[in-house]
Amino acid sequence: MLAGYPLLSLTIWVPILAGVLVLATGSDRNAPLARLLALIGSVAGLLVAWPLYSHFDPSTADMQFVEFASWIPAMNINYHLGVDGISMPLLLLNSFTTVLVVLAGWRVIENKVAQYMAAFLIMSGLINGVFAALDAMLFYVFFEAMLIPLFLVIGIWGGPRRVYAAIKFFLYTLMGSLLMLVALIYLYFQANGSFEILDFQALPLTMHAQLLLFMAFFLAFAVKVPMWPVHTWLPDAHVEAPTGGSVVLAAVTLKIGAYGFLRFNLPITPDASHYLTGFMVTLSLIAVVYIGLVALVQGDMKKLIAYSSISHMGFVTLGIFLFNTLGVEGAMVQMLSHGFVAAAMFLSVGVMYDRLHSRQIADYGGLANRMPVFASFLMLFSMANAGLPGTSGFVGEFMVIMAAVKVNFWYAFLAAITLILGAAYTLWMYKRVVFGEVVHASVKSMQDLVPREFFYLAVLAVLVLAMGIYPRPLTEVMHSSVANLLAHVAQSKLP
Repeated sequence: MLAGYPLLSLTIWVPILAGVLVLATGSDRNAPLARLLALIGSVAGLLVAWPLYSHFDPSTADMQFVEFASWIPAMNINYHLGVDGISMPLLLLNSFTTVLVVLAGWRVIENKVAQYMAAFLIMSGLINGVFAALDAMLFYVFFEAMLIPLFLVIGIWGGPRRVYAAIKFFLYTLMGSLLMLVALIYLYFQANGSFEILDFQALPLTMHAQLLLFMAFFLAFAVKVPMWPVHTWLPDAHVEAPTGGSVVLAAVTLKIGAYGFLRFNLPITPDASHYLTGFMVTLSLIAVVYIGLVALVQGDMKKLIAYSSISHMGFVTLGIFLFNTLGVEGAMVQMLSHGFVAAAMFLSVGVMYDRLHSRQIADYGGLANRMPVFASFLMLFSMANAGLPGTSGFVGEFMVIMAAVKVNFWYAFLAAITLILGAAYTLWMYKRVVFGEVVHASVKSMQDLVPREFFYLAVLAVLVLAMGIYPRPLTEVMHSSVANLLAHVAQSKLP
């Protein structure tokens, strides 16, 4: 806590209580009030999260801003919160993304406005709980509960196949996490009745137990990332979700899977993690290369960006399982960069969809003639998505490639292919949408950005450039925690 303030609890409960307050506004007759309260609540959530960064001590790997209270004494389940250099930046990313989502849906959502805004606020608090929880059962509760608002967002405000996409998303993620629950219960008994995640990390487990636990956690987190071949739910979810749902999916929820690998797989099952390195690297490289090729043939912009996200997240899992500082830090930087860039790309598609109600690349063309300011923003974000030096998209990928060279040249060679594929599918989409003559009559009536849209795209543009030019403010807060994690993983936990 900071000067007696329970900051982590505030980051969780301020958005949730704001969401409940927004729900209380009732029908759409009070939609302006619901929007205003949602904006205030999301900004308040970001403001209470900011001191986690400004008062963070980067010199230590210990958990900071720790809060502890007994929750279910009979089972020794506690309300135990804390963040380190791995979880704190992700919590900030989530709080920032919530503000973007509220702004993006300000005029677009006209039905059930209060329920829409409340779903994102409540989900924001629950996701912050995932990143802050130090009790495994508390983590699991937040991990499962955050599915509910996102399920409703896709199922109620999504496209024509929204129910199918929502159910597929829910079943994939729920089934994956059930084995994680079994693993947590096993660890509870091994730790003499403790659900403390840090206690789990100190257990001397046999190789057989580690392998089984690794696979249980792997199934839960690989679906979330998502890794190939359990990725098929994501394109459907992105295509059918409203813009806000796609933004949260890409910018935040995918990171929960990678965070799970860093918080559970590596420190709890270090020997199994080393043993299965080839398996994890292979799946990661398949995602980078094969999914990049799949993105190349997409005609739907949302589906193209969805496949692009899977390919870029392959870089994250590759970096994690290289077991060196540059790789893990590169994975962390890639997670944060992808949060900004993917959010920007989906918001940009949302800007176009709000005007033309089409996501098909073939329905556009010559957009620069009608929306030059928007075309400039989209150019920057497209370049960042392709990994252009000077943008955030380059930094994490370059760090992971450099880390891969130290381990195996061919890992680095295959990973670097994504820079070529990323440029191919992103710039080809940009060319067809933005350049050329205006051939569709509907494009001729499209108007450039309104101030609200300009504001949130400009903020993202500044962050993408700032992180690409000077990433140190992020890398320095994670360095001690990453070094401590790798030192822990290097020590065998075999009895």
